[in-house]
Amino acid sequence: MALESWLPIGYILPDGASCGRPLHAAANWQIVETRGGGNALISREDLFTKWLSSGLIELGDFYRFTFGAETYHEVSSGPSQLLAPLSDCRSPNNKNEALTFATALRETRAIDPDSALHDSIYVERFSRLLPTYRTISRVEDDVVLGSLLTGGAQVSAKSFRRLHQMLTWIGAGNLREVIAAARIDIADDDSPTDAVRVANLPDSRKHETKPEENAAAGSIVKREAGMSLGKPFELIGRPQLESFFNEHVVDIVRYKDRYRALGIDFPSATVLHGPPGCGKTFAVEQLVEYLGWPSFQIDASSVASPYIHETSRKVSEMFDKAMQNAPSVLVIDEMEAFLADREIGGGGGHHRVEEVAEFLRRIPEAIKNEVLIIAMTNRVEMIDPAIMRRGRFDNVIEVAYPDEVEVAALLVKLLATLPKDQTVDPLLLAKALAGRPLSDAAFVVREGARLSARAGSDMLGQDFLLAALEAAPSRTGEDSERRIGFV
Repeated sequence: MALESWLPIGYILPDGASCGRPLHAAANWQIVETRGGGNALISREDLFTKWLSSGLIELGDFYRFTFGAETYHEVSSGPSQLLAPLSDCRSPNNKNEALTFATALRETRAIDPDSALHDSIYVERFSRLLPTYRTISRVEDDVVLGSLLTGGAQVSAKSFRRLHQMLTWIGAGNLREVIAAARIDIADDDSPTDAVRVANLPDSRKHETKPEENAAAGSIVKREAGMSLGKPFELIGRPQLESFFNEHVVDIVRYKDRYRALGIDFPSATVLHGPPGCGKTFAVEQLVEYLGWPSFQIDASSVASPYIHETSRKVSEMFDKAMQNAPSVLVIDEMEAFLADREIGGGGGHHRVEEVAEFLRRIPEAIKNEVLIIAMTNRVEMIDPAIMRRGRFDNVIEVAYPDEVEVAALLVKLLATLPKDQTVDPLLLAKALAGRPLSDAAFVVREGARLSARAGSDMLGQDFLLAALEAAPSRTGEDSERRIGFV
């Protein structure tokens, strides 16, 4: 269904722009088309006040007007200036566009160092990112920049080599300039090293390089990901899920010739299902980091549209991007939003059938083109049976809340780098946290450390951890005896 416009089509806005159909919307803002190909941002009073009080805008930047009983604030941009939520911004076409966004990110962060920006609205006219203050987990600025540059891939701008490999439209020097403009430090910038000079030497001179130069070149490649170092994949606190990924993904990728000889070309698609907070997203993020591949994500915020055919088109584009950058990882988050049973609700409508059909067609194609597909859901019983059958998702894995042993392993990992006294006992805490989200364990350690610092202590003690545990009652109401299992 179409977005409901706050204003009539043709309504003349205070700056003279003519209001068209809404393109993007949330509870307290809308972006609408305007005559001539531009867009206009319309904000409710409460959101405008937050922007104003934070210093991100000035009083004269927006026009104030009333319509009916509501008070709104509005600003328009021409067709040559971007005005869109970051989730729908196109990737830059050239260095200047990329620099403009990087500068906006830097200047926004200089004014507002705390607000999450990954769900913000990019107003190129002001060189600002305006936060929408949604209550969702924060994405760091380096990933915000990387996602914008790549058109949606969740890759950090700190990982220069990985980002540069994905971008064919900008040279290494220009990309480095863009990242610097955003005030982001590159973690693996190898531009001045001997490895690059060796690679650019004529073949006849490469043997003249010193042994340490070749060693440097090798170390640069190996730093990219755990996979290239030959390390096994590790997932602290989830040993069975760790074992699954090592057997069904890592081993197949590492020894592809051996598997290919037996007819297995690439890992099959996987569904992870379980209650919120059980660690599905964290596990996938760790796997992506280990593999070192470009990652792409399909979720409601990135592809869902009220317009018929639009969601299917965006889904198809995301599959295309993943295949163009293969080997890569495509994550389908909250898959029930796209792939619910078509029989639910009397057939679900033609658009629902079309969306499911698009996934049915593209999943096997993507796997053949070396795209690792991992889907996640909290409601596996809602998924369309045609999607869940083998041949599309061969592996359906339940990820339940962790048991005592798993929580203890995570606590040991979290406490390892913190100064602590001899009273700290992770096993005692693990008993209380078993059967609860892994995020609860992380919260208890973080809150215990905060209480210690507030009390003037330079070491973390068990009393502070117990106080933090008491302040964090379980929100799940779930039986702690659940464990990861295979369906």
